[in-house]
Amino acid sequence: MIRILIYIALVFAAAAGFAWLADRPGEITLAWQGYEVSTSLMVAAVTIAAAFVLVAILLSILMAVIRAPSLLDGWLTGRRRERGYRALSRGMIAMGAGDVKKAKRHSAEARKILEGEPLTLLLAAQTAQAAGDGAGARAAFEAMLPESETRLLGLRGLYVEAERAGEHEAARHYAEEAVKAAPSLGWAGEALFTYQSSAGDWRGALQTLGSNLQAKLVDKTSAHRLRAVLLTAHGLELETGSPHEALAAALEAVRLAPGLVPAATLAARLSARQGDIKRAIKVLEAAWKQEPHPELAEAYLSVRPGDAAGDRLKRAQKLADLRPSSPESAFAVARASIDAREWPEARRALGTLPESGQTERYWLLMAEIEDGAEGDRGRVREYLGRAVRAQRDPVWMADGYAFSAWAPLSPVSGRLDSFEWRTPSMALAEDPRPLLNMDLSRATPAETEPEPAPPIAPMVIEANPAPKAATNGTDTPKTTPPPLPDDPGIDEERPATVDRLRLQ
Repeated sequence: MIRILIYIALVFAAAAGFAWLADRPGEITLAWQGYEVSTSLMVAAVTIAAAFVLVAILLSILMAVIRAPSLLDGWLTGRRRERGYRALSRGMIAMGAGDVKKAKRHSAEARKILEGEPLTLLLAAQTAQAAGDGAGARAAFEAMLPESETRLLGLRGLYVEAERAGEHEAARHYAEEAVKAAPSLGWAGEALFTYQSSAGDWRGALQTLGSNLQAKLVDKTSAHRLRAVLLTAHGLELETGSPHEALAAALEAVRLAPGLVPAATLAARLSARQGDIKRAIKVLEAAWKQEPHPELAEAYLSVRPGDAAGDRLKRAQKLADLRPSSPESAFAVARASIDAREWPEARRALGTLPESGQTERYWLLMAEIEDGAEGDRGRVREYLGRAVRAQRDPVWMADGYAFSAWAPLSPVSGRLDSFEWRTPSMALAEDPRPLLNMDLSRATPAETEPEPAPPIAPMVIEANPAPKAATNGTDTPKTTPPPLPDDPGIDEERPATVDRLRLQ
């Protein structure tokens, strides 16, 4: 548009100039080498203008002749590139349609024509992957590394290929390189964090987690939880060699996640060893307020070594006052009362539990109370039988398996923070035999009644964490329940068929 306006302005200027010359006639005389030429001013102006136009046309023709080879080459190159992009487009369409053979043909054509085009390398890598040619795919992705525009794409492809081949060290290397090139790259940050945590590289995982949080790859709440788990794992690793550093890590973990039981028990244990009983009690009480847990209760009762059983009972009652409505408070008081041989207090504590709280642990404690207080072997056996049939108590679970202690990583999948404290689902298979309805409390004991057989110890899947699991010395059986004891008073020489229990 601007050029058109300039052209119109020049035409008007030329017309105005010629009109001005026409209104002012005159002559021009040129004398040269004895020749004399005379003409009017208008003719001279038109002649000069025509000469300029002719010179411009001649120069244009000359320039066109000079530029003709390059113009021809550009036109041919344009047609060639158009054919290459057409082959590239058809190759991508064939890949989308699942026609690998056709896609490979178009990929080879496009790569031959469009040398250096990133999309041709991508198409070549995809066709190689679809054809199961891992070496060809890696070669295509490696060809992308030198160029900054395609480096991240190449690293991503090489990472995927290494994962498929099970080459975890190589996959971790490619993830590290991608993080160095682009710290905000989501897949790289997550992959590097996963590899570091699964390998027990707690320091590296903490650093990567901080980078991921700064790049907003993880929300703040999740980052605090994961950092607390990593610090707890790091503290467990340093507990023996560097207790002061381990305590600092555990205290920071408690600050980030006050309800993380392993962090609280570790911080309390290390504080007590270093003589800071008050801090240990404070940490355990804060964690108990968040979520009562039997490991917290055990750590709280044994926080001061050498205490008498009565002192432990008082401490259990104080702990129960912090969460009086929690079943764990009743269990803690009952356990301490049994140790102190305060049978009425133990019965009273368990009596506060509703019927839904009468779990396996409840009936085992009742059997222990009955055995210590009354010595009624028949009722003890009754309680042990109820314990086998009772609802399971919560256990540490990860990926559907029960474990004896918490660990930072799942021994099954290797995932970080996969352990949960919850009740396992359990289905009791139907047994066609009728159950005997017997009042065992009224049975007349024999003169020489044998000792009641204790429940068979259940099989427990031992976690093999890195570096070690957090425990406080009291492990609760956490897998398939034991077989049912024989019904007392029947044929003791022939064991009854046990109910079949299936852990889901």
